[in-house]
Amino acid sequence: MNERKALMLALLLAAAPACALAQQPPAPVPQAAAGAVAPSRVPWSSLSPQQQQLLGPLADRWGSLPPARQQALARGSQRWVNMNPQQRSMARQRFQQWRQLSPQQRQTLRRRWQTFKSLPPQQQRAIRQSFREFQHLPPARRQTLRQQWQRATPAQRQRMIQRAWQMRRPPQMAPMRRFPGIRSRRPR
Repeated sequence: MNERKALMLALLLAAAPACALAQQPPAPVPQAAAGAVAPSRVPWSSLSPQQQQLLGPLADRWGSLPPARQQALARGSQRWVNMNPQQRSMARQRFQQWRQLSPQQRQTLRRRWQTFKSLPPQQQRAIRQSFREFQHLPPARRQTLRQQWQRATPAQRQRMIQRAWQMRRPPQMAPMRRFPGIRSRRPR
């Protein structure tokens, strides 16, 4: 039972950053790094009519926006146009939650998002999978795991994370052993 409890807690730990990050709008596109190609401007005329309608309040100053901001707005508006009504409703709710956060909470979420994005793709997939598993737990179980995480010291949290990663790894193949009475066939 302790192993199962540790697994569930570890799932919560792995899912916590993803959960928090899933509720924030996309991070602004960073400025071009030295030696990198600078982002190009997005002409207003290249936007679809739906995007232009959505971004209408920015039409008069679109040309003065930095190219990276234009690209981010163009991508975001295209995502919005492609969403179904249910997805749009969920996005509105997440945006409202984002707006209610303090600047410190927003900064914490941005840092977590950057940390998550710097992880290898395999680890990102594992965290997303853990989050999905956590979301399918009964609400009371999720609350219990959250409380255990919040009460844990940083060292305890680190041990919980390590146990969770160990439990998620596939079992290693046992080394081949010689068994008495069984002859191995070797090519001659």
